[in-house]
Amino acid sequence: MNPVAPASLVVMGVAGCGKSTLAMAVAEHLGRTWLEGDRFHSEASRCKMAEGVPLTDEDRAGWLASLCEQLRQDPGVLLTCSALKRTYREQLRAASPGLRFAFLDIDRAQASRRVSARASHFFAASLVDSQFETLESPIGEPGVLRLDALRPLGELQAQVSDWLRQA
Repeated sequence: MNPVAPASLVVMGVAGCGKSTLAMAVAEHLGRTWLEGDRFHSEASRCKMAEGVPLTDEDRAGWLASLCEQLRQDPGVLLTCSALKRTYREQLRAASPGLRFAFLDIDRAQASRRVSARASHFFAASLVDSQFETLESPIGEPGVLRLDALRPLGELQAQVSDWLRQA
């Protein structure tokens, strides 16, 4: 008898909300694999973002397809992805039945402050506004946990870990 794989998780939100930090902490705590979604962007998309040019749905299509493939290949994986639009989340859900989303909710000013403070990331701080313009809140969708991105990391990690264990 094969054990059922745990639900995969997407840690989502706008740039600067803390997706990578939280995903790493949860994965370490639960002994699960995590993938940095930004690694799957094309070089052209990375260049656009570095130049402060917002991505279009067309720009994101290949990226989302790659993320879907990762979800199919590695059940139980934790993945970071902005997942700004409901259509993006539905595409990810289709690739991974039972997929859950941890939504790191943050305000525009705090996200801008955090992105501006990052030294080694390709994402231009000027793009934070476009992320908020694109964001379709996932609150109320099935399998979504809303988190206050300004809470301490240990608290956020415990909330997500407990929530995943209840699945």
